[in-house]
Amino acid sequence: MDIAYIPSPSRGVLQLGPIPLRAYAFCIILGVVVAVWLGSKRWVARGGGRHTVGDIAVWAVPFGLVGGRLYHVITDHQLYFGEGRNPWNAFKIWEGGLGIWGAIALGAVGAWIGARRRGVPLPAYADAIAPGIALAQALGRWGNWFNQELYGRETTLPWGLEIDKTLPSGEKVTGIYHPTFLYESLWCVAVALLVIWADRRFTLGHGRVFALYVAGYTVGRFWTEWLRIDDAHVIGGLRLNDWVAIVVFLAAVAYFVIVGRKRPGREDPAGIDPTANAEEAAPADADTPAERSESVNAAGDLPGAQREGKPADALAEKLDKLEKGAKNPA
Repeated sequence: MDIAYIPSPSRGVLQLGPIPLRAYAFCIILGVVVAVWLGSKRWVARGGGRHTVGDIAVWAVPFGLVGGRLYHVITDHQLYFGEGRNPWNAFKIWEGGLGIWGAIALGAVGAWIGARRRGVPLPAYADAIAPGIALAQALGRWGNWFNQELYGRETTLPWGLEIDKTLPSGEKVTGIYHPTFLYESLWCVAVALLVIWADRRFTLGHGRVFALYVAGYTVGRFWTEWLRIDDAHVIGGLRLNDWVAIVVFLAAVAYFVIVGRKRPGREDPAGIDPTANAEEAAPADADTPAERSESVNAAGDLPGAQREGKPADALAEKLDKLEKGAKNPA
């Protein structure tokens, strides 16, 4: 009996006239949208402003893309430089090749710039977006499926991945391989759920949610990296990315433990986002910004007790005058 393995797409590009629509790019974009959406919901729940996550993402996302590509090109430089190689291919990001380590590192620099401009503490922001980043990675891995890349060793498992493609060198690759893209995608979803649960259960803060995400991701990445068979630098019997995963895991665990002892709990919601107070001052149901401002001014002129007390005092004074007039007629 033939086993129905996971098929690979026959192509990852759809031509819309002269415009190529690349599935890899769509997966990355969809991941960014999900990360910003979930991060915004979590940030508002922590006491932040509705637009803060998106505004900071404007800095973090471009930096992350550049960082991810730089890491890939540096660690896999043999693919782009040397005899018979075309260095300009290093700029073809749509063909795949984003290193998560570089994306997180340089993306954090962009997030730091954006957070500094908004007056937001970076650890609190990182905690809010951590599960969204994991989901973005889960979606982004499907871009590797469309490109038929980063698969694992050959397998006969029923969920094996069918590969049928021709390499740039002209070599044809066919067979059934471990779908490491799927393994990592499912692992990232599990990490996102774990992080959300732990955050609610233990009220984590000060960057510990992000550290938990990093530690959780590196465990799964170590395993999927061990299965992969694409070209990579090997040091001491392990692929370079396995060594990076080990180092990053230890750093994340150390941060989680040390910060947990020094700064338990979570940040004060009133102090994480200066723009939140301005947004709360204007009622959400006001039709226009002018109406919101007018509403805020009208409500803020006097304390509630004074607004209610002045008309009541005036009425009591008039009643007293009428009573006196009735007792002492002219």
